[in-house]
Amino acid sequence: MDARYTIRKHQLLDECQGAPEIFEQVIPRLYTFMKPFVTIFQGQVAAQHAKTSVCGLLSNLARKNIASIAYRFGHSRLSLPAFIGWDAWDNAPWRSAWRSQVKRHLGQGDGVLGFDPSGCAKSDRESVGVARQWCGRLGKVDNCHVAMYLGYVSRKGHTLVDQRLCLPKAWTKETARLDKAGVPTAYRAYRTRHQLALERLTPHGVWLPQSWMAGDDEMGRPDGLRRRLAAWGERYLLAVPSNTAMRDLDTAPPASSGRGRPGQRPWHSVETWSQSLGEASWQRIDVRDGRKGPLGVEAVKRRGVSRTHRRQPGDEERLVVLRSRNRDQQAVVKGDYDRSNAVPETPLWECARVAKAAHRIEAGLQRSKSEAGLADYEVRHWTGWQHHQTRSLLATWLLVRATERGKKMDPCDDLTPDSPGHRHDLARGVSVRHDVAYAQGVPDATATQ
Repeated sequence: MDARYTIRKHQLLDECQGAPEIFEQVIPRLYTFMKPFVTIFQGQVAAQHAKTSVCGLLSNLARKNIASIAYRFGHSRLSLPAFIGWDAWDNAPWRSAWRSQVKRHLGQGDGVLGFDPSGCAKSDRESVGVARQWCGRLGKVDNCHVAMYLGYVSRKGHTLVDQRLCLPKAWTKETARLDKAGVPTAYRAYRTRHQLALERLTPHGVWLPQSWMAGDDEMGRPDGLRRRLAAWGERYLLAVPSNTAMRDLDTAPPASSGRGRPGQRPWHSVETWSQSLGEASWQRIDVRDGRKGPLGVEAVKRRGVSRTHRRQPGDEERLVVLRSRNRDQQAVVKGDYDRSNAVPETPLWECARVAKAAHRIEAGLQRSKSEAGLADYEVRHWTGWQHHQTRSLLATWLLVRATERGKKMDPCDDLTPDSPGHRHDLARGVSVRHDVAYAQGVPDATATQ
């Protein structure tokens, strides 16, 4: 068994090897990708700055701030920082062209729009929006920026499509501070994160086809947001904390004693209630394909009500609980708790798909921060922050498109075939497909095409 595994391991490693010439077309593809986004600039210098800045965000720099990118590409000390930091160019055409591409390549009728607030630790107090507030990335209250991000998930892929900076109350009360940071008048009023989410939903509900709204437990905790979405006719599935109190309406109420008011179903936290369910109540569902095979979860759906902020019973909703087990399938390692206004006939597998789609938005944020420099900005002005965020999300969209290009188009026998969609981009005579015969020095027809 060990000898066969060793042989197969070397075969798989040989299949993963690619010639350096394959990457010769990366920079030309980047410039081709940027063509629709640089048409807004009148001069060649500004267009070149736009290409260089996005290229820098996709580079291997440890810190992808403007100064590091300018130094890496040999720009002057002020030209590129001025272009990003305070030059008054409008990024709205970028966003319009970019969302049109998202709709064309990822748009599906059962898509999911999801909200996820994300923080970025900062040490100063002059940068726009920086204050002591809850930072989910650090897990504590600290000096940071917080922004509300909107993501789109479909069966074809996922990406971030918009963001909005959260201004703390301390900022909205200081006019001089807002003036110094260049915050436009329309954005100076204080808005909660939930209000920002609803404002982002209004324009994007038309731009992107979707049938679900999703979000983490910060979005699903207040009943006001869920009621507003229901009033707008939006179907939501929002996460809630594990200590959320609920009543299971699918269980029989306590027997009446014949005197006084009829008995009420008891209140339980969703975590305690889910742990009390028998194994027969759970259904195994394969949500999507993962790196190590199908991603499977165990799920259950019940009718229930939860308490409002006034500790009164709220509207009837669907409680969806997902749990995952360890590799040995012996112990539960994670549980997700969600509430939804979906009709009772909604399949359980559909609810599980949407719940996992919300996690893909978080994965998109992590990718933007680790690969596209989303959190590596060193700007203090409102304009500079908007410009950096737009460029970083655009760079992330390029990574999504590049990942799609690398997927198998005609997989067979564990081989890694060339994608028919980008064979013309490869250098002549170079192939990314290798089989056992080719690895042993015996070329065949498929390996040399």
